[in-house]
Amino acid sequence: MTCIVQKFGGTSVADVEHIKNVARRVKEEVDRGNQVAVIVSAMTGVTNELVKYCREMSHFHDAREYDVVVSTGEQVTIGLLTMALHDIEISARSWTGWQIPIMTDGAHSKARIENINIKKLKKCMADGQVAVIAGFQGLAPNNRIATLGRGGSDTSAVSLAAALKADRCDIYTDVDGVYTTDPSIVPTARKLDKITYEEMLEMASLGAKVLQTRSVEMAMKHNVRLQVRSSFSNESGTFVCSEEEIMEKEVISGIAYSRDEAKLTLVGVKDSPGVSATIFGLLADENINVDMIVQDVSENGEITNMTFTVTKADFGRTINILKDNHDKIGYINLITDENVVKVSVVGVGMRSHCGVALTMFQALAEKGINIQVISTSEIKISVLISEEYTELALRALHTAYNMDDKKT
Repeated sequence: MTCIVQKFGGTSVADVEHIKNVARRVKEEVDRGNQVAVIVSAMTGVTNELVKYCREMSHFHDAREYDVVVSTGEQVTIGLLTMALHDIEISARSWTGWQIPIMTDGAHSKARIENINIKKLKKCMADGQVAVIAGFQGLAPNNRIATLGRGGSDTSAVSLAAALKADRCDIYTDVDGVYTTDPSIVPTARKLDKITYEEMLEMASLGAKVLQTRSVEMAMKHNVRLQVRSSFSNESGTFVCSEEEIMEKEVISGIAYSRDEAKLTLVGVKDSPGVSATIFGLLADENINVDMIVQDVSENGEITNMTFTVTKADFGRTINILKDNHDKIGYINLITDENVVKVSVVGVGMRSHCGVALTMFQALAEKGINIQVISTSEIKISVLISEEYTELALRALHTAYNMDDKKT
């Protein structure tokens, strides 16, 4: 018997009518003779409202009590979905994270799953019941409710699929799959039939919002076959799978972008051993992640310029740290810019093809777009450009790599 894990996000369970639609989706799999476990998020906007209540109550709230509050959204959804399934004569029961239990570490509000005891779930499903499970939550040490951080329901679903050794994990959302780039910006974007774990991981970390990064990491680690599909369409979605499953690999599978970037340049830094360690050590001590880094060539062997990016959320703190440690670092001036965007081309095919970077640089140059910073990995090339050129850059690159949907 095939075991399927289905995950429905907030937009899929936005209200009672949407939840009834989800119940019909679940029934389709049950009618095919499959064992089904369903992970659901809170209804649209509910978690944001609960977070707002916590912040209004206390700015310095106890993270354990915060988790008690914000985890309740999913509890409402599992109860309502189970009722909806009963109404269409599907045997089902609801499960909170602690009832299974899904065991996590003690990092409240951003906990990581350590173990899932599937014994009770397996019996429930073997008896023909659909298991309707609250995503985003688990049980921390000392029997405290813990949440997995925003987007954690994706991680709940993939973790459960791995524990159950499910044949497939379907992630239902408001889009019908993974596209070559954002179709709201590039109308000629194509839906991909398949994408590798590595490519999806890069796309997710570089700004694509379809899947949460941690869930893709876990799927790749445990070889969980994912399908991203729409709650509102019967069309097949995009499969996220191992590279071996894809016969003919595209050179570039997708183009991602992130507006959550801010650039800082330290002008006149001493060009001597240990300076970089000092700068980035200060930021690491404050848990600030640095992304792109470039250092100018020193003309006289004495001073150089250091440019790097951080998230917009860390921008203000980073400026303060650099200013407070001016004498320790020893720089002449600090130049900052929040009006930048990171654009990235991603594809496992670039491992075996040359000229990928050249195509990117030429396409941007032809549109008069200046590249400020470049970073690369084995399957991606990222550039930092002025934010005003975001849409122009995405369209130009999409065309340059022959990714346009000719039917559009």
